[in-house]
Amino acid sequence: MVSTMRMKNLAILVLLYLPGCLTYPLHGTAKEEDPNMDLAQQYLENYYNLTKDVRQFVRRKDSSNAVVKKIEEMQKFLGLEVTGKLDSNTLEVMAKPRCGVPDVGQFTTFPGVPKWRKTHLTYRIVKYTLDLPREAVDSAIEKALKVWEEVTPLTFSRVDEGKADIMISFAVKEHGDFFRFDGPGKVLAHAYPPGVGLGIYGDIHFDDDEQWTEDASGTNLFFVAAHELGHSLGLSHSANTEALMYPVYKQTTGLAHFGLSQDDVTGIQSLYGTPTASHEESLVPTEPMVPTQPNLPEPETPAMCDPALSFDAVSTLRGEMLFFKDRYLWRKRHWNFEPEFHLISAFWPSLPSDLDAAYEVISKDITFIFKGNKFWATRGLEVQAGYPRDIHTLGFPPSIRKIDAAVSDQEKKKTYFFVEEKYWRFDEISRSLDQGFPRLIADDFPGVEPKVDAVVQAFGFFYFFSGSTQFEFDPNARMVTRRSNANEWLHC
Repeated sequence: MVSTMRMKNLAILVLLYLPGCLTYPLHGTAKEEDPNMDLAQQYLENYYNLTKDVRQFVRRKDSSNAVVKKIEEMQKFLGLEVTGKLDSNTLEVMAKPRCGVPDVGQFTTFPGVPKWRKTHLTYRIVKYTLDLPREAVDSAIEKALKVWEEVTPLTFSRVDEGKADIMISFAVKEHGDFFRFDGPGKVLAHAYPPGVGLGIYGDIHFDDDEQWTEDASGTNLFFVAAHELGHSLGLSHSANTEALMYPVYKQTTGLAHFGLSQDDVTGIQSLYGTPTASHEESLVPTEPMVPTQPNLPEPETPAMCDPALSFDAVSTLRGEMLFFKDRYLWRKRHWNFEPEFHLISAFWPSLPSDLDAAYEVISKDITFIFKGNKFWATRGLEVQAGYPRDIHTLGFPPSIRKIDAAVSDQEKKKTYFFVEEKYWRFDEISRSLDQGFPRLIADDFPGVEPKVDAVVQAFGFFYFFSGSTQFEFDPNARMVTRRSNANEWLHC
């Protein structure tokens, strides 16, 4: 009796540990009987619980009741014409990319309804793919997390060492979890449901033999990651063809306007509920309430193509560019022509608005943000512990109350801080101000207006922003090579 109970419990544990997504590619409908029958047999066994002892009936296209019922079940779930036969449409769908957990109707959760017993989760990218820059992988994962964060009370933060709730890695072939990847063009990824105890709960593995891309030219990392995170949070599959959790992978377009279906939202909120008021306020661009001063005018939303537009700060961030204005920012990504417009608080809820300066140290994956006599360090969307700090810890004299602009020269490992008509140079290796500074901006950056609002380095040039004017400065020729409107970067 004890042995029987142990075997039963072990079977349940193995079922719960089945990875949440095994994705198969579209090869087209085969013309020979055996490949089609092998595909159908494997598909019905893996996803519709067809027992292996009916294999001979499938291979002979026999009208076995068990086989017909499974084919009908599959056709009904995936929105096909219910014929009970392996027609061309059915075989075509069987060959498309999809996830490997069994298919059930509408939204569903894993057996036992596993979910995280906390609302703040950590994640760690343990191993990257070489198909994309690290910053592109980071961005895709962050965007995929935000998909679920926006409709739940859940929040996520990244850690760079130790055990995280969700461990993410790219791997090939056998990779230590007994669910071997099988090379390019077949399994794309798999994920595990929430839990505590053994190490694979919540983890996501991507097959690095696939071609991971930021768009629809290969396997889109954002879309697959968003689906896999649904599994990591406790969702199984949906029969709704519009749902992110629908089992068949769709070659996606229009990712800039991606959104969850109501089916996805209903599913995830059945586990975690709706966003709290404070959580929603940090994600949704709403106008602030000022109950104690009702007669004050609400802050105006800056117009992107206003010819008089100026910026408070400009910085790179993991291959993107951020343009800060008041309590907003424009996010410009190289794969998306249209800039995105967000509240600063949607990225960093703890940061203030009306920033003074920002710059990125790419080699350290850190972006520093300044306001008044304080500065913060962020890694991606996570504000680092121990901040804000006083700007005078960097070595500035007590007379300096704020930084107007800052930019880091990635090759020279030097950062330039601009204050009124002067600038300081900071060594990022020694973390100290260089001797012989401050110097006059006009002496070393001739042609640049002495009042600098923001500055960023790109394409070998420094771009200085002063009011509504931008100055392109060649550091080698030590001259301004072009003047333009500040919002030229926003395609105005």
